[in-house]
Amino acid sequence: MPSPSAERSETWVGRSVLVTGAGGFIGSHLAEALVRAGASVRAFVRYTSRGDYGWLEAADPDVVRELEIFRGDLANPEAVSGAIDGRDVVFHLGALIPIPYSYLHPREFVTANVSGTLNVLEAARRGEVQRIVHTSTSEVYGTAQEIPITEEHRLHPQSPYAATKVGADQLALSYQRSFGTPVAIVRPFNTYGPRQSARAVIPTIITQALSRESIELGATHTTRDFLYVGDTVAGMMRVGSADGVEGEVINLGTGVEVSIAEVVERVLKLVQVDVPVDTDDDRLRPPDSEVERLVAGVAKAKALLDWAPETDLDEGLQLTIDWLTSSLGDYKPTIYNV
Repeated sequence: MPSPSAERSETWVGRSVLVTGAGGFIGSHLAEALVRAGASVRAFVRYTSRGDYGWLEAADPDVVRELEIFRGDLANPEAVSGAIDGRDVVFHLGALIPIPYSYLHPREFVTANVSGTLNVLEAARRGEVQRIVHTSTSEVYGTAQEIPITEEHRLHPQSPYAATKVGADQLALSYQRSFGTPVAIVRPFNTYGPRQSARAVIPTIITQALSRESIELGATHTTRDFLYVGDTVAGMMRVGSADGVEGEVINLGTGVEVSIAEVVERVLKLVQVDVPVDTDDDRLRPPDSEVERLVAGVAKAKALLDWAPETDLDEGLQLTIDWLTSSLGDYKPTIYNV
């Protein structure tokens, strides 16, 4: 199912755009959608010895040929400055994300997520950038104190990863207030879909349902607001083009709360298998780090962006199942146990 943003749009035709983290899950979908919309897209990907483009390798080859691939590291200010040069709009998605890994090596998250964001902001304020869309995460809210979670909800990071995202968000907002840097923050809730890491909960459930005799998960009582990647991309592009959103923080979500246990039931029904679910202690977060409930308040996105998600959960799960069914070979066989 093409995202609503995948069609050519006068909004983006001829605009020069940079996408950091373009080799990642959401970043690859965003770069692809921007090309289809008519933008001139520079895709910032981290250099590796393999010389590949991350998940852009799974994108439409005709679209990838239209991209300008820029290899570098967000921790390198010279590389970031070179990537931003001549760009009208910057979508900053580049970040280190795996929450369990953040408990082991938090310093890496500070370098990638805070220092990397600082480099983007510094380069942008010295250039001619018209809009920076900085990507946050619903994890910054921690367990919901009020339902739904609006943008005014307290910030209560419960993992080192979430703490670095709070730091990056606040740094971005400070640049808007201090220097007039045209920053807007987009805060997606739990995005899922094709190309997502099998360490994320929905691909974990699906890949295990397709390949194993049982499903091993951590906590299944927790609830999340699951947003299909095509809808996330459409919302991000609206933040990149809407008037008057500088300095704003905008949630992207469905406003629907779903438990992990219910997702398991839906997936098993869609793949037509019946396997048991076992709790694996190695998958549990530390007790005080577990985020119990997340569900987005979406009124602000509707008011400022005229945006609402178009893909319901069963439809999005089926699209993800279809992709993973043909892509299991892209994942290491042991990934389901880590």
